Amino acid sequence: MNKKRVVITGMGALTPIGNSVDEYWKNLLSGKSGAEPITKFDASLFKTKFACEVKNFDPLDIMDRKEARKMDPFSAYALATAQEAILDSKLDLEKVNLDRAGVVWGSGIGGMYTFQEECFNFKDGDGTPRFNPFFVPKMIVDIAAGHISIKYGLRGPNYVTVSACASSTNAIIDALMLIQLGKSDFIVTGGSEAGVNISGIGGFNALKALSTRNDDPATASRPFDATRDGFVLGEGSGCLILEELEHAKKRGAKIYAEVAGGGLTADAHHITAPHPEGKGAINVMKMSLEDAGMNPEDIDYVNVHGTSTPLGDISETLAIKEVFGKHAYKLNISSTKSMTGHLLGAAGAIEAIACVKSIEDNIIPPTINFKHKDENIDYNLNLTLNKAQKREVKAALSNTFGFGGHNTSIIVKEFND
Repeated sequence: MNKKRVVITGMGALTPIGNSVDEYWKNLLSGKSGAEPITKFDASLFKTKFACEVKNFDPLDIMDRKEARKMDPFSAYALATAQEAILDSKLDLEKVNLDRAGVVWGSGIGGMYTFQEECFNFKDGDGTPRFNPFFVPKMIVDIAAGHISIKYGLRGPNYVTVSACASSTNAIIDALMLIQLGKSDFIVTGGSEAGVNISGIGGFNALKALSTRNDDPATASRPFDATRDGFVLGEGSGCLILEELEHAKKRGAKIYAEVAGGGLTADAHHITAPHPEGKGAINVMKMSLEDAGMNPEDIDYVNVHGTSTPLGDISETLAIKEVFGKHAYKLNISSTKSMTGHLLGAAGAIEAIACVKSIEDNIIPPTINFKHKDENIDYNLNLTLNKAQKREVKAALSNTFGFGGHNTSIIVKEFND
C-alpha cells in the first residue's frame, strides 16, 4: 500500500518565551530564557521557587467568561494555539469535509490545576461534598481535543494520547498515520500542559527531578553542562495542522514542511530513569529514519529531548552517536528546553515547530547556559552552544522521551513536490 504524503500547513504556539509562533521563534534564536520566579502561587516554602510560566495570556481574548469558567488552563492553552494554527493554515472550514477532519492531542497530566483546586476546596470546607459540576469535564485529559473539535465542528478522529513527556509527539505520529492511511484529510494535532502549580512543583520536587537553582532561574536549564541539576518546569501549548498533500495542494495551501516519518519505542527499563546506554532512544531514531525512508546522512539537525538532567543528557548523546556514526559530528544538535523549560506533554509539539522553522529559515536555535564541560559528554558534537548557528537545513529530527520509558521521534523535511 502506498502511504499518502503528509504536510504541515499551519502552526500555533503559546510558550514561556512567546505567545505566537513568530514571537516564540524570535526569542529562541536570541537565546531568551523563560525561567522566572513563580507567580501562580506562593512557592516560598518549596525547594524550587521558579518555573517557565506562560506570560500575559488571558483566556478571555479567545472565549467569553462563561466558557472560561468551564475550562482548565491546559484546555484554554490548547484552544489558543489551535486558533492560531487554523488561521495560519487558511483552511475554509465551510468548504472542506469536516467528517474527514480530526483532532489528535497530547497531554501528560491534563487538568491537574482543576483537580488540585477542587480537592483543596473540599478540604477547606465543612465536609459537605460541594464539587463544581464541571470538575470532571474540566479535568479529564481528553477534553482539550473535545473543545477543539466542538469549536470548529471537526467530526473525524478525536482523542488524546498520554505518554508522559512524549505525549504530543505521540499525537503527531498518530495524526500522521491516520492521514497516511486515508482516514482523514487534515488533523489538528499537538499538545498542551499547565502543570506549574502546587501539585506539579511539589510532586517533581519530591522526585528530585527539578533544578533548585533559585539564585539564578534564568540559567537553571543548562543541558550538557556539568553543573546541571534537573529540569525547569514549563507550561504552554503547540499546535500543527497536518494535511494530506493533495488536499493541501488543491486548496492552494502554504506548505511549511513535510512530515517524513516517526517512531515509537519503549526503554522497558525504569519508571523515571532513561536506559543508561540509550537503547530505547537508539531504536526510536532508527525506526523514525526507516519509516521516513531516509539515511542518517540525510538529517541536518536534531532537536534533542535534552532536559538538563544528569542522566538523560548523557544517554541521549550516546544514542545519537550510535545512530548517526561519523555523521553525528556533522549534525547540529540543540536543546530548546534550555530556554522554554520542559513543557512535559506539550514539549514535542513546540519542538517540532522549532524544527520546521529551522528548515524554513536555515538557522539552528541554540542550547543556552553552557559553561562547564562534563567529562561524560563528547563536545566534538556540535551542540550549538550559547548562540544560534546558520546552516542549510533540509531535514530535522526531534526526540521526546517520557516517564515510563516512552520514546518518540519524528522527522520533518523540506517539502519538494
